[in-house]
Amino acid sequence: MPEQKIIVDAILFDMDGTLIDSTPGVLKAWELFCKDYSLGDSETIAHETHGRRLYDTLKEYCKIDEGREAPCKCTAEIDRFEDEVILGGPVALPGTLELLNRVPSNKYTPGALNKAGLPIPKIGYVTSNDVSKGKPFPDPYLAGALKCGVDAKNCLVVEDAVSGLTAGRAAGAKVLAVCTSTPKERLLAGAQPGLYCPRLAKV
Repeated sequence: MPEQKIIVDAILFDMDGTLIDSTPGVLKAWELFCKDYSLGDSETIAHETHGRRLYDTLKEYCKIDEGREAPCKCTAEIDRFEDEVILGGPVALPGTLELLNRVPSNKYTPGALNKAGLPIPKIGYVTSNDVSKGKPFPDPYLAGALKCGVDAKNCLVVEDAVSGLTAGRAAGAKVLAVCTSTPKERLLAGAQPGLYCPRLAKV
């Protein structure tokens, strides 16, 4: 793709798969949960759920939203899953630190960024705890734009998953697909991002 220049008021980054690679920890966590909940192949589930809110995927796959103990159990299981991911050692993807240093910029997000050696953005971050609906709904990116004090239409969403790109488009933002965890063909067909690059080092 030829070099393009765009002007936006804010850049909203996804974290997993865009800024950091948490794949080893995610696979380890799904391996554990597949064993505990008698689910299918952990690698398949990890790929199917990539980019979606953990609360939603645990409800869907582990069926832990049923019964009176569900809210406490779900919170405990989210913590257990996220602890496994952080123990797996997320690492910064190439170009991330350089890009974040050029851009004015819950438990898991700061922990994962810290473990990957990345600074917490100056403006802050939005986690799944901050929205009632996760990706592919636009809520996370609408909340991010609000936190930055700008209109989502004047934002660039940088994502590596179809569900996240779909959320960014639904929010009205420009979207950039970073082909770090999902094949380019799948991203282009599934979300029609308009902009794409192989990795952040190219941004």
